[in-house]
Amino acid sequence: MPEFHKVLQASELEVGNSKLVQVDGRKIALFNVAGSYYAIDDTCTHRGGTLSDGSLDGTQVTCPLHGAIFDVTTGQVKGPPAPAPVAKYNVRIVDAHIEIEV
Repeated sequence: MPEFHKVLQASELEVGNSKLVQVDGRKIALFNVAGSYYAIDDTCTHRGGTLSDGSLDGTQVTCPLHGAIFDVTTGQVKGPPAPAPVAKYNVRIVDAHIEIEV
């Protein structure tokens, strides 16, 4: 059964930035988009690029390896060459801490 895991304080992730976090052995890219937090798998489905190192433009992150684009709110592919979406995780804030459901 999925449960929420505390990953960091909200103040540690500034607006427009991303951070790699690990939860239960999973690498998860965490994003702050205009004060809202989103989490998706960190590994691009094209060639394994690190999405937390990608450039964030609004709600879209571009993989630094080959330019695949993903929507950080859904994990859906918005631009090639990625062949499949990445998993999306629920995020909540509790007592100024970011928690991710895994």
